[in-house]
Amino acid sequence: MRPILLALFALLLASNAAPSLPQGGPIPGMVRVRIETSAGAIVVALDAKHAPRTTANFLAYVDDGRFEGTTFYRAARRKGAPQFGFVQGGIGTDQRRTLGWIPIEPTNVTGLRHLDATLSMAHGPDPNSATGNFSIMVGANPGLDARGNSKGFAAFGRVIAGMDVVRRMLAMPTGGGRDDMKDQMILKPVTILGAKRLDGTPRPTGMPKAWQLVPKR
Repeated sequence: MRPILLALFALLLASNAAPSLPQGGPIPGMVRVRIETSAGAIVVALDAKHAPRTTANFLAYVDDGRFEGTTFYRAARRKGAPQFGFVQGGIGTDQRRTLGWIPIEPTNVTGLRHLDATLSMAHGPDPNSATGNFSIMVGANPGLDARGNSKGFAAFGRVIAGMDVVRRMLAMPTGGGRDDMKDQMILKPVTILGAKRLDGTPRPTGMPKAWQLVPKR
């Protein structure tokens, strides 16, 4: 009986995981970005082939330095299995950093899924309202995929190094928030010190950097 249980457990773990990607060099169709945080470094690979619009949007924030000084501010743990869920970070509600809304690239169009280590764009009630906030999955979160009339969220890459940092953030003490974010706000948010692309040439937008000129109130 025990070997059967062990086999089933291994199968469950495999179903939660995405295929691994190499870490050392360029990956065809992907653009790697290193995110430095106060909790450690995270390297993500953006899927420019399957989610080009969402990838381009994220890279615009990277190349402009719009993530510098922002935070990972949310840890959404799964009820009954708190080791799974997702963390969320980015510009938050700082409108001085936004580059405007982008249309969603839903998973039923891109073919991507919210598996373990998946990078996904956050949005408000309007699915076409993504700006500079993003989430990283810890374990599979199929409820974020498109289904029925729901467009879900736009998966557009995955973590290839630093998931230990992500898991530590998920376990951090939380509270506050309201509605869907109730009790999910990290009490001591993790600072994003900077983000830098590892592949290709930076392409700054040239848009004004208002957050550098006007302090946030």
